[in-house]
Amino acid sequence: MKIAEIRQIPAEELAERIQAEEASYNQMLLNHSVAPLENSAQIKAARRTIARMKTVLREIELNK
Repeated sequence: MKIAEIRQIPAEELAERIQAEEASYNQMLLNHSVAPLENSAQIKAARRTIARMKTVLREIELNK
Protein backbone atom coordinates (compact mmCIF):
# COMPACT_ATOMS: atom_id res chain seq x y z
CA MET A 1 0.00 0.00 0.00
CA LYS A 2 1.38 3.38 -1.00
CA ILE A 3 1.76 6.27 1.44
CA ALA A 4 -0.64 8.44 -0.58
CA GLU A 5 -3.34 5.77 -0.24
CA ILE A 6 -2.74 5.50 3.50
CA ARG A 7 -3.06 9.26 4.02
CA GLN A 8 -6.59 9.20 2.56
CA ILE A 9 -7.82 6.78 5.23
CA PRO A 10 -9.53 8.33 8.30
CA ALA A 11 -7.67 7.96 11.61
CA GLU A 12 -10.19 5.59 13.22
CA GLU A 13 -10.20 3.24 10.25
CA LEU A 14 -6.42 3.45 10.04
CA ALA A 15 -6.09 2.27 13.65
CA GLU A 16 -8.37 -0.69 12.88
CA ARG A 17 -6.40 -1.56 9.76
CA ILE A 18 -3.14 -1.46 11.71
CA GLN A 19 -4.52 -4.02 14.15
CA ALA A 20 -5.70 -6.22 11.29
CA GLU A 21 -2.36 -5.96 9.49
CA GLU A 22 -0.45 -6.79 12.67
CA ALA A 23 -2.62 -9.86 13.23
CA SER A 24 -2.04 -10.92 9.63
CA TYR A 25 1.70 -10.31 10.01
CA ASN A 26 1.90 -12.39 13.19
CA GLN A 27 -0.03 -15.22 11.52
CA MET A 28 2.31 -15.02 8.54
CA LEU A 29 5.35 -15.32 10.83
CA LEU A 30 3.82 -18.32 12.57
CA ASN A 31 3.05 -20.03 9.28
CA HIS A 32 6.54 -19.29 8.00
CA SER A 33 8.15 -20.83 11.06
CA VAL A 34 6.19 -24.06 10.52
CA ALA A 35 6.50 -24.28 6.74
CA PRO A 36 8.30 -21.78 4.51
CA LEU A 37 6.12 -19.37 2.57
CA GLU A 38 6.29 -19.39 -1.22
CA ASN A 39 7.21 -15.72 -1.19
CA SER A 40 9.02 -14.77 2.01
CA ALA A 41 9.28 -11.17 0.81
CA GLN A 42 5.65 -10.82 1.90
CA ILE A 43 6.87 -10.66 5.50
CA LYS A 44 9.11 -7.69 4.76
CA ALA A 45 6.36 -5.95 2.78
CA ALA A 46 3.82 -6.43 5.58
CA ARG A 47 6.23 -5.08 8.19
CA ARG A 48 6.90 -1.98 6.09
CA THR A 49 3.20 -1.42 5.41
CA ILE A 50 2.50 -1.52 9.15
CA ALA A 51 5.31 0.97 9.75
CA ARG A 52 3.92 3.33 7.09
CA MET A 53 0.45 3.15 8.64
CA LYS A 54 1.80 3.85 12.12
CA THR A 55 3.81 6.79 10.81
CA VAL A 56 0.76 8.37 9.17
CA LEU A 57 -1.36 7.75 12.27
CA ARG A 58 1.26 9.47 14.42
CA GLU A 59 1.39 12.42 11.99
CA ILE A 60 -2.39 12.77 12.31
CA GLU A 61 -2.16 12.68 16.11
CA LEU A 62 0.54 15.36 16.19
CA ASN A 63 -1.34 17.68 13.83
CA LYS A 64 -4.49 17.77 15.96
